Amino acid sequence: MRRDIVHIALMAGGALWLAGCSIADTRSPVPEFMRAKAPEPAQPEAPPDVKLMLSEKLDSVFTSASHPEHVRVSEPRHNLRGPGWTVCVKAELISVIGKPLGTQTYRITIAGGVILDRRQVEAEDTCMFESYEFV
Repeated sequence: MRRDIVHIALMAGGALWLAGCSIADTRSPVPEFMRAKAPEPAQPEAPPDVKLMLSEKLDSVFTSASHPEHVRVSEPRHNLRGPGWTVCVKAELISVIGKPLGTQTYRITIAGGVILDRRQVEAEDTCMFESYEFV
């Protein structure tokens, strides 16, 4: 009986010891061959064709009631706060009551070929210093 208990204890200890080897991550203080492989870095997403996106879905940035004219876009830049791209868009807009609003600038966020967010830029935004091309 005692011999069986010793065998079970040794088997359980050996199993725990071997299980500990399988959870060694890339920074564990174990030999290199026992460490988990580091994940491959994600491939960067290709820059979106913003001109094509806006020509097909201009209403995702501007409402149709604002009658956007002279639409211009900046070069896509990697989003510093997450995945995807950011682009600055300028256009001449008209208010709901028909008065000209002048040139309005928006920063849009694009990920996976879809416009996720748009925000009107503020005075300290970098969109003021971008170069623009007509859509």
